[in-house]
Amino acid sequence: MKQANGAMTLSEMKEFATFASATQRYVRRSLDIGLDRDDAIGRWSRDGVETASIRAQARLYTRLPAIRSTIPDDTGLDAIEPFLTPLTTMTAFDLGQGRLTTFAAYRFLYERLIGAEVRPWLPAAFCSAAALPHLHPDLRRKLLQSISEAAATASGWSNRQPAFYPKWVEKVETTALPN
Repeated sequence: MKQANGAMTLSEMKEFATFASATQRYVRRSLDIGLDRDDAIGRWSRDGVETASIRAQARLYTRLPAIRSTIPDDTGLDAIEPFLTPLTTMTAFDLGQGRLTTFAAYRFLYERLIGAEVRPWLPAAFCSAAALPHLHPDLRRKLLQSISEAAATASGWSNRQPAFYPKWVEKVETTALPN
């Protein structure tokens, strides 16, 4: 079991490494906000615009506990609205920031923010939010083209929880070692 967990963690780390640096930064920032891991403004804000963006994101992310608690057990339409509406709104905000430019990056973040149980619902929330008119047409096109047919039409999803949660890593000064 430990060997399988290590292999999956390594696989998740490799996937994260394929994302652009701006996407990696946004994922770490979002996890700090959504999982209440760190002072996001102190860690991630570089200017007033970014501070405002982080504050807006933190306000939206207060919906996370409700979203986690309303994940539907089935596909009954009566259970979808209280769950999918806030999930799509939060997704629309994150996609509108321009840092999550693929379904893979979005899925990576949201599996960690909400949990593995959200996987069946991510294509619907992503496609809904990616098609909203507040996004530039070029970004809408790029986002919608990034979801594979396999992801959009999957008949089943893994219930394995993510193992790798990227965090900020301080730079370490290196000095030459004496011979």
